[in-house]
Amino acid sequence: MLQLDRKGLSEKAAWGAAGIELPKYDLELVANNTRVRPQWVHFGAGNIFRGLIANAQQQLLNKLKADTGIIAAEAFDFEMIDKVYKPYDNLTLLVLMSADGRFHKSVVASIVEGLAAEQNRPDDYLRLIEIFENPSLQMASFTVTEKGYALTGPDGKYLAVVERDLTNGPEQPVHVMSIATSLAYRRYLKGRHPMTFVSMDNCSHNGDLLKDSMIAIAKEWTRRGLVEEGFADYLQNEEKITFPLTMIDKITPRPSLQVQSALRGLGLADMEMIVTSRHTYTAPFVNAEISEYLVIEDKFTNGRPALEEAGIIFTNRDTVDKVEKMKVTTCLNPLHTALALAGCLLGYELIADEMRDHTLRRLVETIGYKEGLPVVVDPVIIQPKPFIDEVLQERFANPYIPDTPQRIATDTSQKMSIRFGETIKSYASTAGLDPANLTAIPLTIAIWCRYLLGVDDQGAPFILSPDPLLDTLQGYLQNTKLGDQTSEVRCLLEDDKLFGVRLYEIGLGDKIEAMFHEMLAGPGAVRSTIEKYVN
Repeated sequence: MLQLDRKGLSEKAAWGAAGIELPKYDLELVANNTRVRPQWVHFGAGNIFRGLIANAQQQLLNKLKADTGIIAAEAFDFEMIDKVYKPYDNLTLLVLMSADGRFHKSVVASIVEGLAAEQNRPDDYLRLIEIFENPSLQMASFTVTEKGYALTGPDGKYLAVVERDLTNGPEQPVHVMSIATSLAYRRYLKGRHPMTFVSMDNCSHNGDLLKDSMIAIAKEWTRRGLVEEGFADYLQNEEKITFPLTMIDKITPRPSLQVQSALRGLGLADMEMIVTSRHTYTAPFVNAEISEYLVIEDKFTNGRPALEEAGIIFTNRDTVDKVEKMKVTTCLNPLHTALALAGCLLGYELIADEMRDHTLRRLVETIGYKEGLPVVVDPVIIQPKPFIDEVLQERFANPYIPDTPQRIATDTSQKMSIRFGETIKSYASTAGLDPANLTAIPLTIAIWCRYLLGVDDQGAPFILSPDPLLDTLQGYLQNTKLGDQTSEVRCLLEDDKLFGVRLYEIGLGDKIEAMFHEMLAGPGAVRSTIEKYVN
């Protein structure tokens, strides 16, 4: 049996026979270099990090364009370190899955340390302090999800964990933003060394979110007399510290049973699925799509890895912003949301299965090509139409990516204004275009309203995906039933905070209402309505 650990990698012939690519560099030398002069620490030890970011550094190491690895730090789910990193010597088996059924398998060894960013693990935490105090450190990157940057709740008050951190100061941080700020303070005290903090999370203006959170904590600690006066200025001095914007895009879903079975068939031992007490679904392997994008604002103060050698794009801030807008408002996210909402109503459990449904494929083709491209923000470095081609032909259609409509439908109320409202506004402000002429986008909004009833197209109840406004949204429709010819949906559609635009003033409100009422006719009405408007 093949064993995924440092000792097991010595069986090179067996790995080769299994078709698994091994690292092409001296692992021990890279580990030693990283211990002495660390350059890159990453917070958030999950699949997107292992499947894209760590693999990019591996490519540099294979090409001898780098000689240090990445230190992974986990500040939320410490079982990731205990169960996924340490038992496998920080190695990851990466399986890239093509839509045509080909698997490319490799061992990623660029992660040379796995640390729990927790005070109760003094060895790990002291090592983090040592790393941040070292002048060699170039950057700390993050994949902690958008929620990881939030310091306040919906009421605008500090979260309880953040309030405790603000009271306790930099010596006992718990929240990941407090931990990062505390470690930055250690670096400040040691010599005010430069470095760069890089959010790689899939959220708008991620670098600004990271910057705002860390500076807010630093200022509050200063106000309370817990840190030196100059610390907040250090974080805001762009000759010392920067917070670039990035755009990341790669689907790295939960571990696939199909992939696990294939790996076992090749003789891999200990490929067990792991579900942590924090409900993280993971494994020693990461299965992911081949397509990937990481665009980074080239604004570093202490050097950076030559990640362009691994296909990462470095550019200016404005271009990163345009790439994000292209993806989020036109070429990917609106299509994903439309499939998710329709899929939940029509009984689908995989996005890939929906792409074989002619009607649903036409729906997203219309949103992307016909309604989106006329107003797309073109970043030039990535062409919008080929991007949509890849999304529809390779990415969404990939049967080996077990991505579900139910997952994508999460928090839809927080996405409507960006994923659809921005295109509607562009139609309203562009000469020669009229939002009233849109079809697939208003149809998707109507599908969302119908989804909120929690009754599928066959009339059976289903569980709605989590959403912070779910109670409010369902309250708008509490008296609406299948077969109704009138409903209170107008109250929902008049909520311009949801859509970022006044739908009735621009000629779309009544259109969406009519579509919604058509979907209330009875079982099968959702499908027949979608077919009517897109075919």
